[in-house]
Amino acid sequence: MMTKKITTLLGLAAFAFAGQSVAEEKGFETIFDGKTLKGWNGDPKFWSVRDDAITGQTTKDNPTKGNTFIIWEGGKTGNFELRLDYKIIGGNSGIQYRSFKAEGPDEWRIGGYQADFEAGDTYSGICYGERFRGILSLRGKKTTLTIDSDGKLKKAVEEFAKDADIAKAIKKEDWNSYRIVARGFNFSHYINDVKTTQVIDRDKKSRRADGLLALQLHAGPPMTVQFRNIRIKALPKRDKEKK
Repeated sequence: MMTKKITTLLGLAAFAFAGQSVAEEKGFETIFDGKTLKGWNGDPKFWSVRDDAITGQTTKDNPTKGNTFIIWEGGKTGNFELRLDYKIIGGNSGIQYRSFKAEGPDEWRIGGYQADFEAGDTYSGICYGERFRGILSLRGKKTTLTIDSDGKLKKAVEEFAKDADIAKAIKKEDWNSYRIVARGFNFSHYINDVKTTQVIDRDKKSRRADGLLALQLHAGPPMTVQFRNIRIKALPKRDKEKK
């Protein structure tokens, strides 16, 4: 009787946990089928599906001249929450959102907001502006962007966590989860459910209300980056974030 009771309790706990997971994913759309690059557009010299993941790879014999991207063709990102898993071996990469097509030798050049990550110890989790104002907010920082009287970008920075503490949550050469929440002009990044940075963009001249979603393969030494379990959810815009 005791064994049966324990088994029943474990079953109920598992059911409750599964229900919670489903509730957390409510409203999300899966945008990568795990098998093909349908709905994605990237240079076939660098992008493929391997191990059920979108895989970008450069080698000594097959380098990329400049950063190249695989672009989601399902529409623009505006107010949204994006969730995915990533793994990187060498180099630097990122997730572009509210982004734009940039000039280059081919159709796979992108600029805009980037949720950065790397094989190193410094940039994973930051917000970077690819061809778009450079580093916008570092790890552990909440950064408010404005324009001063001379028309220059100004950053007001508040620390909410220590960089070293955030770094401890990031696994090297293994799978990590990334979450991006963009609502109005307020952007937050999370790796393995740890908040890494936040940007409030009040630079009305340069900020972007919507744009493309893309995944980066960085120029430089050989590297491999993979993305899987990619899903996105549209979010309403709060009135207080319209300014």
